[in-house]
Amino acid sequence: MGRRTERRPRRARGPRPDPARRILAGRGLALAVLAAAALLAGCATDPPVPPAPGAGSPVPTAGRPVTLTVGVYGTFGMKEAGLYDAYMRLHPDVAIRQTSLSRTDVYYPQLLTHLTAGAGLADVQAVEVGNIAEVVGTQAGRLADLADAPGVRREDFLPWKWAQARTADGRVLGLGTDIGPLAVCYRKDLFAAAGLPTDREEVGRLWAGDWRKYLAAGRRFAARAPGGTAFTDSASGVMAAVISGAPLRYYDAAGRLVVAANPAVRAAWDLGAAFARDGLTARLQQFTPDWDRGFAHGRFASVTCPAWMLGYIQDKAGPAGAGKWDVARAPRPGNWGGSFLVVPSAGPRAAEAAALAAWLTAPEQQAVLFERRGSFPSARAAFALPAVADARHPYFGDAPVGRIYSAAAREVPVAPVGPKDGLVNQILSDTGMLQVDQTGRAPESAWRAAMKAIDNALDR
Repeated sequence: MGRRTERRPRRARGPRPDPARRILAGRGLALAVLAAAALLAGCATDPPVPPAPGAGSPVPTAGRPVTLTVGVYGTFGMKEAGLYDAYMRLHPDVAIRQTSLSRTDVYYPQLLTHLTAGAGLADVQAVEVGNIAEVVGTQAGRLADLADAPGVRREDFLPWKWAQARTADGRVLGLGTDIGPLAVCYRKDLFAAAGLPTDREEVGRLWAGDWRKYLAAGRRFAARAPGGTAFTDSASGVMAAVISGAPLRYYDAAGRLVVAANPAVRAAWDLGAAFARDGLTARLQQFTPDWDRGFAHGRFASVTCPAWMLGYIQDKAGPAGAGKWDVARAPRPGNWGGSFLVVPSAGPRAAEAAALAAWLTAPEQQAVLFERRGSFPSARAAFALPAVADARHPYFGDAPVGRIYSAAAREVPVAPVGPKDGLVNQILSDTGMLQVDQTGRAPESAWRAAMKAIDNALDR
């Protein structure tokens, strides 16, 4: 869980190192046992969690009268974190079976086809945030309202996450799983070599409140940059981060495409282009082998990073990067990625499926998923639980990642999500800004090309 699904859905939920090693940081088996006990709170009527001796062993599913299926894409994390086994221990009559496709660009078209046909669906289905508006807008009559499912409380969730799966008449068709609140990850050694502060609080103050201050910090870095290094990885990454925190992005509240006329999008474009023009980027395309090697070889000093990217950086930068990377607050809050669980209303066990979806997304389970798999909770009620509030990341200088990302998540504005947000974002980045960054194309020319490509892709 937790990939940059808004921009590059085909990369969603790829393999990564086990976050238990990152987040738990050697806190020992005792905490894992205690975390299992936290699963109890998902439903007030559930019996106590069975004792620890059986907590780590798989639960047999044969002979149970009720089988619920969960359809996901990639390594979603709920199975790997032991949530299904915990639910089955609490509900001896229920068996859970998960199906998974590795790529969202295969999974999502199949999901739409099956919803339209009313057949071939799992009892619970995952939906990526870049697709949730289209699902809500076109499939509302085929999905269960989960607002009143057992244990669901609106106040537990972040307002902007709750709003993303809500219909105009107030039904809630998806319950949020993870999110991707933004921070800035930076190399302390490269900052020091360029004369910039390295303490995470001081670094955050360099650009607090304004992405243009991040540009100013980049110019300071460039004046004394170590040879062969850039301030950040890509102009597209900066642009996307700025857009992710805008209260109006690609679509308005009525579902109209406003990307070309929205001054917030154009301001983000101009800022990204300034990074490219001033030579402050490593001119890399994210989620490519060159980008991965950029982490490994220290080619850039900072990157806008959602919570899920911590594991990616650790994997790609490797042991040589341990202690060199740190995490500071982003100039402005934003979100990059996340998913939902929906329940097809035509399913034979829709009520039981809704109860399962509600339990899996309850704050206590989201905290366990973060602790064991690194997926940051969309339930704000989880932020106060020790697994989140006290989380530190040893690879990043013991950074208090729970506190940093919780603060960012709370400040993300409620913004309309359009049916083709993911596609628009990908074209804007890869057809538009990438050309400015890598080929030196004039920003105005690249902007016009991106707007034309968006119109063509959406048959406008």
